[in-house]
Amino acid sequence: MIKLSISSMLRKVLIITAILAFSLTAKNTLAQKEDQKETIQKFGTALQIINFAYVDSVDSPDLVEDAIIAMLKDLDPHSAYISKEEVERVNEPLEGSFEGIGVTFQLFNDTILVVAPVPDGPSDKLGIIAGDKIVLINGEVATGEKIDNQYVMDRLRGEKGTVVNVSVKRAGRKKLIDFDIVRDKIPLNSIDATYMAAPEVGYIKLTRFSKTSMDEFRESVETLRSEGMKDMILDLRGNSGGYLNIAVELGDEFLSDGKLIVYTEGLRSPKEDFLATKAGNFDKEGKVIVLINEGSASASEIVSGAVQDWDRGLVVGRRSFGKGLVQRPFRLPDGSVIRLTTARYHTPTGRCIQKPYEDGVDEYYKDFKNRLDHGELVSADSIVFPDSLKYYTPGGRLVYGGGGVMPDVFIPIDSTRFSDYYTDLVRKGVFNEFTMSYLDKNRSTLLKKYPGFDEFLNSFSVSDGIFAEFNEQAAKSKVLRSEDDKFYYPDEHIKIQIKALIARNLWDTNAYFRVISALDKELSTAIDLLEEGTMFSELNIE
Repeated sequence: MIKLSISSMLRKVLIITAILAFSLTAKNTLAQKEDQKETIQKFGTALQIINFAYVDSVDSPDLVEDAIIAMLKDLDPHSAYISKEEVERVNEPLEGSFEGIGVTFQLFNDTILVVAPVPDGPSDKLGIIAGDKIVLINGEVATGEKIDNQYVMDRLRGEKGTVVNVSVKRAGRKKLIDFDIVRDKIPLNSIDATYMAAPEVGYIKLTRFSKTSMDEFRESVETLRSEGMKDMILDLRGNSGGYLNIAVELGDEFLSDGKLIVYTEGLRSPKEDFLATKAGNFDKEGKVIVLINEGSASASEIVSGAVQDWDRGLVVGRRSFGKGLVQRPFRLPDGSVIRLTTARYHTPTGRCIQKPYEDGVDEYYKDFKNRLDHGELVSADSIVFPDSLKYYTPGGRLVYGGGGVMPDVFIPIDSTRFSDYYTDLVRKGVFNEFTMSYLDKNRSTLLKKYPGFDEFLNSFSVSDGIFAEFNEQAAKSKVLRSEDDKFYYPDEHIKIQIKALIARNLWDTNAYFRVISALDKELSTAIDLLEEGTMFSELNIE
């Protein structure tokens, strides 16, 4: 290994200096200045001793990275170090795009299977279709055991304007089809589904708060209004968050001018209020329901908390994750980044919904298991909030701080999800493998019989014959039902899952969610609440 030079050592020490400066208390006393100087000298001296006196050569950059990671881990669960190599990959989902050929793919029997080309992307424009199998990339055989997700991304993604040659095997064609694809910017959509869930009820599923989210959201609202939407269900289940400013913009859509959406405050971050403006497109008319669960975090909690605190709508589902900390990125000299928690955010009533993390990061992320063990996911009665965390909305509704946003209407988790049989079907890829095999044989027949999704939704069903083939596939994968299984996953649910996956592969994720909604208790409850309207009358929401 190459030893670190003195200049490199000093540069690394300066990095540590910047980090430690944020860890010091606010009082600017001489004693603290001396402590700071001594601490920096101590770290630098320790690193020099290791570098020059250790029995073997050492990788000093790695030691510094390990030290940074350890320091940040001691602060809170969300402060993090991101290496230079990881920065682009980590930011990609929030940037809303990447550069590549524009296909959604799946590995099927050691082969790259095109699930769908991105609409208007490079592959779509050249005529690559769902079901094509990419078997050659730039003349190299792209099948076999060496194929994994990283292999595919390394070869198909690349700088905009560069060319990649792929050869695909297409059902019904004896010869391979060659394509020279010019890579381009490919959008990463943050909205998975937009459709009318019931007469006058629009449904939007937002999966992340990225740079493109508000453009997508406004387009979805416009589409749904053209189809007769008066009330909205915003699905933030499983949405782990994203950019704070996007959460503020989304909250602005539902609140009238001047209302507080959220405020942030930290020891070195003065209180900052984020207020709604006149720009909201859904702030005056129409009922709103926000769906959340234990996977809804951060920006999702800002939006659901604001809607709840102003009595603008109802929150339905299960208690959210409980992330009330704000991170700010700080770039280090080598291109790496520290995402440091700089403030806490509070909902309009003053709630901080950050759950405790005093017991360490490992325990912090065991929260889902703890909730399950305590019975919280199946019964709201298992959730106890101390009186000190009580808050009241302007309409007199009781809400709580600490540990997430508690919904107005609790929906227990679908316990059949914990069936060993169902878990094994998913874990061993039986659903995906069967769907791909079935479509490999029947894609053209299905599209001829069901030229549009609505025909498929209303007329197609998984027959006993299809289901028997599925069970054969499960048996080949050594997935069998057991009498010892604590939970039973119904056959009818499996059939709907198969139908939904077929729809996704024939059309898009929107089609998948429209089919799978038949199993969605939270969504059906939200629709019932909107149509019945009593709880909204109590909130004086028209």
